[in-house]
Amino acid sequence: MSDAIQVPGVKVSSKSMPAVGLGLWKITQDSAAQAVYEAIKVGYRHLDSAADYGNEQQVGEGIARAIAEGLCSREELWITTKLWNTYHRAEHVEAACRRSMDDLGLDYIDLYLVHFPIALRYVDFNDRYPAEWIFDHSAEDPAMELDQVPLSETWGAMEQLVESGLVRQIGVCNYSAVLLHDLMSYARIKPAMLQIESHPYLTQEALLRTARSYNMAVTAFSPLGSLSYVELNMAGANDTVLTDPSVLAAAQRNGVTAAQVVLRWGIQRGTAVIPKTSNPQRLIENLTLTEFTLNDEEMDAISALNQNHRFNDPAQFCEAAFNTFHSIYD
Repeated sequence: MSDAIQVPGVKVSSKSMPAVGLGLWKITQDSAAQAVYEAIKVGYRHLDSAADYGNEQQVGEGIARAIAEGLCSREELWITTKLWNTYHRAEHVEAACRRSMDDLGLDYIDLYLVHFPIALRYVDFNDRYPAEWIFDHSAEDPAMELDQVPLSETWGAMEQLVESGLVRQIGVCNYSAVLLHDLMSYARIKPAMLQIESHPYLTQEALLRTARSYNMAVTAFSPLGSLSYVELNMAGANDTVLTDPSVLAAAQRNGVTAAQVVLRWGIQRGTAVIPKTSNPQRLIENLTLTEFTLNDEEMDAISALNQNHRFNDPAQFCEAAFNTFHSIYD
């Protein structure tokens, strides 16, 4: 416990969430348990999961091992997971939450998020889990099938999770400012978190200001930009921010890596960050962000790299991968 790296916190309602977490998207089932165990061992206390990632059972194994060996207690961990698109109807929300809890081996979730503002036709757990995006893979033209579920219905069921004690905090992912305004007009239990793609090529300053005007914390996924998307053919090798001269200059002045500079930029602008890695050295590097500070000139230069370049855009990947055009951003 004493050797664990200490990380700053981000205020989420009345709680403090570690500002650096381990993103679990695209960590394979074979490596997830060990990756989580090693992350907790070096000091991670914030894990960002989702039913759709398909590795929650293995993540739970890593958590259980770490707790059993005394590396941490359950109360010291912050576990985020997410409601998948196929479970938006009110009658399916609690069952989806409980399935994640069972797979993770937890009796409560710290933060439960609506993964996308996209409602898809229900797929039973026994038919396919994770349900993924396509409704029927055996169809002649497999595609997404949308379900007509108001976001307000889904949110009402999310609120019931808090009231029943299954979940401590609730929030949303991939919402626009307009959807946040709408949500705040009917939410009895206000969203505590907005999770969005954000990095120097997609700073989303107006959306961050909107969230903060509602006292919502913000978590940036894909905080290093294109790295998560090259292998999915959703980004090119030249799309990386890590070779930009302003990032490299800041890295040289501070004696750190380019990735550490970009993650530090995210923390200094007030967001939590959830980089993904299973590399032991990268685990430590991504967590070690408090030993240096970017100056105002460095912060401004990195923010100026904004291109409004979104890598994770349903308008692009849904049509390319799932035969369905579905845009949620203007």
